[in-house]
Amino acid sequence: MTMTTMPRAILFDWDNTLVDTWPLIHKALNMTLRHMEHPEWSLARVRAEVAHSMRDSFPAMFGERWQEAATHYQNSYRAIHLQELMALPGAEAMLAAIPEDVFVGVVSNKQGVTLRKEIPQLGWSEHFDVAIGSTDAPRDKPYADPALLALQDSGIEAGPDVWFIGDTIADLGCAKNAGMSAILYGDHQTDGSSYDGYPFVAQAKDQAELQALIAKACSV
Repeated sequence: MTMTTMPRAILFDWDNTLVDTWPLIHKALNMTLRHMEHPEWSLARVRAEVAHSMRDSFPAMFGERWQEAATHYQNSYRAIHLQELMALPGAEAMLAAIPEDVFVGVVSNKQGVTLRKEIPQLGWSEHFDVAIGSTDAPRDKPYADPALLALQDSGIEAGPDVWFIGDTIADLGCAKNAGMSAILYGDHQTDGSSYDGYPFVAQAKDQAELQALIAKACSV
């Protein structure tokens, strides 16, 4: 964890940055793989390979039937997500500690309609000024489009004083493409300044470290 620029805005990834959805994604994806008569994936493979949105990843996985697979996945996920959704330990306290003058948003590769159901399910609507999901912008992460859309009505321009916090290379790539400061979340093995070739300015391995990083930067 290192020091970085005081943020005017903080954009968070959602899945596995603020909420623990790996078990949900694993279950819904395997339901879809069975439906499509594909071999099931282990949880380890899901964690290693799932980062991009369905419209970017499913065509390669399912070919011409990718839209059928996408519909099945969405239906499978939505059948279980509100009952099984879990916040990461310490995430609520971290969000509550962010100063009120910092613009806060969520930028996810999850379908926007699903994302905007999960946020109030946790009682977190008051923590966010905006929530952008897959297909809300012309292109999804790692393209800059959804991050720039999140700032569109904020009066804040993309730059180093906008943090993008996430756990995957799609998040780091989005931050880089948008000209924002990338913060890597999670206990990943890195060289200290990049992860799988994508640069970041700081790393927080858990919510306590993330809260401390934000508090330190905002006290400057």
